[in-house]
Amino acid sequence: MKDSVAAAAPQTRGFRLAAATGLHKGDRPYQQDQVLVMNHPRAAGCVLGVIADGMGGRSGGRKASDQVLMTARQLFARYKPGRDESVHVLRQLLEEANTVIKLTALSSEQEPHSTIAAFLMNPGGDCAWIHAGDSRIYHFRRGQLIKRTKDHSYVQALVDRGEISEAEANLHPQSNILLGCLGMKSTPPPVDIHLVPNMEPGDLLMACSDGLWHYFTPEEMGRVLAEQTPRVAAELLVSEARRRARGTGDNISLAILKLGDLPEPEALEDE
Repeated sequence: MKDSVAAAAPQTRGFRLAAATGLHKGDRPYQQDQVLVMNHPRAAGCVLGVIADGMGGRSGGRKASDQVLMTARQLFARYKPGRDESVHVLRQLLEEANTVIKLTALSSEQEPHSTIAAFLMNPGGDCAWIHAGDSRIYHFRRGQLIKRTKDHSYVQALVDRGEISEAEANLHPQSNILLGCLGMKSTPPPVDIHLVPNMEPGDLLMACSDGLWHYFTPEEMGRVLAEQTPRVAAELLVSEARRRARGTGDNISLAILKLGDLPEPEALEDE
């Protein structure tokens, strides 16, 4: 587990940022997930979080998720808050990573694919996210779920049509079939974007792969994330997912960004 802390001070208010990532290969023989949380090199309070769940054989899936993170680092380094649009850079991340993954497939006998779930928070407190596949982003406010992404999967389509419930979707034998992700030959990746105009203290974003969210209800995750620091929460969630998987767990990746209040300034002593 890794964590980091930064401070942001937009014009109207200030808040403290705490972040952590977690990565575990689960019960698979190799790791194809990749995760990233990074501060902007020049803009305090600007943070990018990315999850990529690679698919396509041992090396193919890892190549795909590596390409997502490499593209994310390059684009974020060039991003200028206040001048560039966060939605534009996230869309560019999805499209460029998709192109590179498809080129990788042409130069090899593999068919690499990857999901993506990425959020970008600006110093002023506004945030955007994008996803393709079944890696998710959750937005909690003091432990309560505000919104989450909707999977681009076969079972999600069944849920949308009212044929099965959310609980039944987790147990469905075809829950691993994706309708959209990066690297598909005949289908362009879906582009689902969400904007949060004003993040506030008590808010938390978590991006994670299905190796994690499959084992929890939003209420369970929200409680742990609200009560613990990001690093401790990541450790607890990974450990419990491993226990609940009972030896059949997938790769696990998660990225957490938590907003807190800035410490109150100490009162000046009377002279």
